[in-house]
Amino acid sequence: MYGRERRRDTPPDPAALRAGLTPGQLKALETLEQFKWTLKFVRRPMFLDPIPVVFDRTGERWAVLEPDGSLNESPGFKLRD
Repeated sequence: MYGRERRRDTPPDPAALRAGLTPGQLKALETLEQFKWTLKFVRRPMFLDPIPVVFDRTGERWAVLEPDGSLNESPGFKLRD
C-alpha cells in the first residue's frame, strides 16, 4: 500500500466513530453538535484511549475531546492536509 492514499472521501459511520468514547465525551459531543461542531475522526493509538477530533462549522477550528468531556484546542499534534 506504499504510495497509495488510504484516507477516504466517504464519511465514516457515526456509530463507529462514537464507539469507545467515554460518557463525558459523548455528552460533550451532543452539546457541541447543537453548535454545529462535527466529529470528523477518532485517532486510535495502540494501547491508549481513543482521541476524538471535532471541527467547528467552518472547518477552520478543531479540538480534541478529552476523556472528561473538556475541549483541548492545543493537543500537541498537528493535522495533515
